[in-house]
Amino acid sequence: MPSQPAAPFYEVLKENERVTPALSGERYVGYFCTYTPIEIIHAAGFTPFRVAGGLDSVSLADTLTPNFICPYMRVATEKALRGEYGFLSGLVQGYTCDVACGLINIWKDNIGGDPCHLVPLPYNDNEASRDFLRSALKELIEKLDRAGGCFSEERLEHSLSLYDEIRRVILDLYDRRYEGSLPFSAGDFLTVIQAGYVTPPERYLGLLKTLRDEADHEREDGQPPSIPVLVSGSLVEEPRILEIIEESGGRICADDLCTGFRQWSPATGSGARPLDRVIDRHMRRFPCPSRSRARDRAPLIIDLVRRSAARGVIFLFQKFCTPHLADYPILNEELKKERIPATVFEMEETGIMEGQLRTRMETFFETLGERDG
Repeated sequence: MPSQPAAPFYEVLKENERVTPALSGERYVGYFCTYTPIEIIHAAGFTPFRVAGGLDSVSLADTLTPNFICPYMRVATEKALRGEYGFLSGLVQGYTCDVACGLINIWKDNIGGDPCHLVPLPYNDNEASRDFLRSALKELIEKLDRAGGCFSEERLEHSLSLYDEIRRVILDLYDRRYEGSLPFSAGDFLTVIQAGYVTPPERYLGLLKTLRDEADHEREDGQPPSIPVLVSGSLVEEPRILEIIEESGGRICADDLCTGFRQWSPATGSGARPLDRVIDRHMRRFPCPSRSRARDRAPLIIDLVRRSAARGVIFLFQKFCTPHLADYPILNEELKKERIPATVFEMEETGIMEGQLRTRMETFFETLGERDG
């Protein structure tokens, strides 16, 4: 049962399932990863739509994708082949992991759309890297315009103001989550975020502001009688996974997820012109393991643990997610040096494996309780 403040966001997701988005009059462009510059897509007159995977079986996509890539990409491809994303004008993806890069070509050859475009992204932050990204974004703008877009610097200024404000409101909710005063569960919070993937930003910002006001009225002061933890990992699409963690004795007080904190911080970039600010914010993002080294990410995660007063870290990985799985040994080693306990759980594509997850979490929280008690 969703909490009252989060109920409108559940309705948005149900509405999206009931009504074909194309009937709303919006022109949608899909994307997989939050490294995709959605402000530019919006400024070109399209509505960014994050393609979902979910828990589902794969059959059609078996002929196009190997079974050793992440379930998210395989299920998303399956849905696209079934025609569930037929309303999308095209697909744009920032180059993060190799699987996302490869999926663009599969989408282009088997599903179609205009544009189907991969945005190359630099790894280092220096003047040459920023020039490279500027050229890549200009190429994207040209492709969007050729596909019927209407990009202008004034439109990008407007789009940035919308998305910057969305990020500021959500980061404010994160601050309350650190304090333990957010009046809804981690599952509700994930649903609030997921509603933004399918909703035009103008409408989403209005819903968020109402949520923030209602959260003020229902603010719960004091630490709940549960163990605060940080959840780190790749993409989590099922709120039920987070609910099981909280039902097992934890309280998710912070996250380092693809469907969480990493896409919101920082809220804005610096620069005189709007494209400068898009580039600056991209360069200063809280990094994903596909875009940074584990030794560089570890201090940032430890800082999040300290800031949120988390007593442990739960790693949740999509099966076969190479960037996260490769980082885990180093991150775990760095957490041990700081005496921060951690556990890991790998998610399947066809189900949550509730019993296994619940047993693992109950054991972890029992250990944390004995350690600190």
